[in-house]
Amino acid sequence: MSADVVEPKVAAPPQTPPSLPEFAQTLGHPRPLWMLFMTEFWERFAFYGMRWALVLYIVAQFHNGSATGEGPASELYGAYLALVYAAAIFGGYVADKLIGYQRSILVGAFFMALGLFLIMIPSDTWLKLGLATIIVGNGLFKPIISTLVGKVYATGDDRRDSGFTIFYMGINLGAFIAPILTGWLAERMFGGTPELPAYKVVFIASGIGMLCSLLWFWFGRAQLKGIGAPPANATGLGRVAMVIVGALVAVPVYYWLLTIPAGALNWILIALFVAPAIMLLVEGIREGKVQRDMVIAMLIIFGFNVLFWMFFEQAGSSFNFLAQNIVDRDFGGWIFPVGWFQSVNSIAIITLAPVLAWLWVAMGRANPSIPRKFGLGLVFNGLAFLLLMFALSSLVDPETLKIPFWTLFMVYVIQSVGELCLSPIGLSMTTKLAPAKLTGLAMGGWFLSIAIGNNLSGIFASSVSGEGGMTTASALAGYTFGFWALLGAGVLLFLIAPLIQKLMHGVK
Repeated sequence: MSADVVEPKVAAPPQTPPSLPEFAQTLGHPRPLWMLFMTEFWERFAFYGMRWALVLYIVAQFHNGSATGEGPASELYGAYLALVYAAAIFGGYVADKLIGYQRSILVGAFFMALGLFLIMIPSDTWLKLGLATIIVGNGLFKPIISTLVGKVYATGDDRRDSGFTIFYMGINLGAFIAPILTGWLAERMFGGTPELPAYKVVFIASGIGMLCSLLWFWFGRAQLKGIGAPPANATGLGRVAMVIVGALVAVPVYYWLLTIPAGALNWILIALFVAPAIMLLVEGIREGKVQRDMVIAMLIIFGFNVLFWMFFEQAGSSFNFLAQNIVDRDFGGWIFPVGWFQSVNSIAIITLAPVLAWLWVAMGRANPSIPRKFGLGLVFNGLAFLLLMFALSSLVDPETLKIPFWTLFMVYVIQSVGELCLSPIGLSMTTKLAPAKLTGLAMGGWFLSIAIGNNLSGIFASSVSGEGGMTTASALAGYTFGFWALLGAGVLLFLIAPLIQKLMHGVK
């Protein structure tokens, strides 16, 4: 999962109010946790249910199935994913200052569901309007629900980490089930076949999943007993109406950003990143040498984070075209659906997360530092591309011109190991290294670094396909570059890790 990342499993939960309500307990945890678990499960179902199909749908619907559409489809996917993360930096302000957490989640869920149904309309304009609507909704929903998880535990409650782990399982279960179910439906409804799935049903199912998330939270929010309710001076619907109007105004802005060249969007994202970076550095200098050094360390790691997500997010773009055209998915007449590969990451995360958590503890003082864990994340990501290099150069079947199924399956597994080395510590590291006055701004910088990486992922995927569509030769050339870029960055980070650790002044 990406950041599926950036995911709430790593966010430092905010302070809870001094008068925390008395919650009924279920399986040793406050009952609202399970309501939030299912709300997030359905939201992730909706997000990952359509993610696998997006680039394939664009090629089939708007390029008549021609491989020449792979490049534009990849760039649009990268831009969409980038803006999903960039929009998340505004959600906290809306929830904190305007309408409260509960209403922010409800409004966000409504816009996300609406957007998913809009992309069903077979029109390029409606596709981009639908994606823009999803982006706006995600900005109001995604950063907020994880905050509510932290708020149902008292400060110092030993169960808090366990609660976030349970919540994280909801994320991965939704991400695991969605591609399997929507992929199966797409091949069996509305005349869909394994060769040409009925992508419309994917978006219908995802939209229904988002409505389930909305309704689950609507009926379950009473369990929160006022936590996340709107500010005392804003209990009316005036501010909600204002936020809805603002969201409607934002939709055409994001629509425009989806229509401009990916390179131009990248410069906009970089400019958005540079502004908070300068503000953080100025505040660090103002607070003294130690804080200055910590900000510098944080910004260096942000740069490596961009590179990680640039290549990790091939899962939703070029890896789909690889699976569709070059991977042997034939199991004795039964064709393994392309979308099902998207579930491998979630299986690997659920299986391997406890193993790595145990390993870090078992290593004791030998536990790698934060920079070296980031370096391991880059190296493992690179090893996934090394496997693809080997497969595309040495394992291509001379008759079918396809590579074995197991190679792409293991690429997702190896990438998941890299994600576990890097992603779980990203937000936590940011909260520790940022100046206390600008922690929220630093979080915005973290999200923007992921956004830049995601946009670059679309540009890279487009180059892998080239103008005529992905071939074995173009995939080999592109993924070879990916391997060397990731390996070089990982080795460099390992070499400079002592310097970065020194700049962090003891932060672990």
